Amino acid sequence: MITRRQLVQMGSTAVALMAASAPSARGQGPKSGMGIGNSSYSLRSLADRRSGAKEPFTEPLSLLEHCREIGAGGVQTSLRSTERGYLNQVRRLAEKYSLYVEVNARLPREQTDLDAFKKTVQAAKDVGALALRAVTLGGRRYEAFDTAEAFAQFTQQAWKSLTLAEPVVRRERMKLAIENHKDWRVEEMLALLKKLSSESVGVTLDTGNNVALLDDPMKTAEALAPYAYSVHLKDMGVEEYEKGFLLSEVPFGDGFLDLKKIVQTVQRSQPNTRFSLEMITRDPLEIPVFTGKYWATFGALPGRDLAMMLVTVKNHKPSKPLPRISHLSPEEQLQLEEENVRKCVAYAAEVLGI
Repeated sequence: MITRRQLVQMGSTAVALMAASAPSARGQGPKSGMGIGNSSYSLRSLADRRSGAKEPFTEPLSLLEHCREIGAGGVQTSLRSTERGYLNQVRRLAEKYSLYVEVNARLPREQTDLDAFKKTVQAAKDVGALALRAVTLGGRRYEAFDTAEAFAQFTQQAWKSLTLAEPVVRRERMKLAIENHKDWRVEEMLALLKKLSSESVGVTLDTGNNVALLDDPMKTAEALAPYAYSVHLKDMGVEEYEKGFLLSEVPFGDGFLDLKKIVQTVQRSQPNTRFSLEMITRDPLEIPVFTGKYWATFGALPGRDLAMMLVTVKNHKPSKPLPRISHLSPEEQLQLEEENVRKCVAYAAEVLGI
């Protein structure tokens, strides 16, 4: 267990590491149009929450400053307030550094949630946000549901949330981007978007999540690119284990995704969409495709999709084991997280051209 003293030390260590490795205030080093999603600093965020930090690192003001230092193009994160003075600060800082902002939003579940959602939408407009990113499921489909009936109930609730949210964003001329968050397979998400049939609602295209649902990542990008109002750009590594396969975010270029082709695919369909890094530094996720629970919600999913994904896993064995962090000290975990983000920003600028 991490102690309070360790958490304080983690925060101090992270600040020292960032200061030591940061470019000068004039933003030297590779400059990328790719921004940073707050999940890329999930370890730092957890340390801030547990230590009660008054100014969390992943809130917009702090994250915008850091993006400027490391040469990233903007932020996708949550607003800590809808107070006018704070929103003006965020907008002025983003405009000063020519950085974009995208805002995380919680979808309304009931009519009683609409006022809070409307405030978030208005606040996003006030800071000049390009899009609102949201999810219909906070967890992972194969972990959250034990039966097809439970998934069907979730589907009904998701539809209700979207139909509550859509008139709000349409009226405010905002883009609502629903992430493929290990919940919907591609054909299910396309059906949902077509049923809603709104130019105000699209997707946050996560380039790696649907691997966990046995969707080919390139086909996922091609199918969802026309709806991509924002992007979580990530590279993925895979590795076999006894219950299926392991899936891990890895620094750009270390995984098996064709990032260049994915970026070009999105740019052809949505040239104004921005790419936000989601490089989560953690132990690999277990995708237990050889267990009954994994299949509880999938119905007649073709066995071909499982076979093709297993071939992909076998054909893309990593040159070294997927990264694990649980054996590292808190300070080492934070250092690795920062190194991973910086590697991806440099790769995006130098190799991907974004």
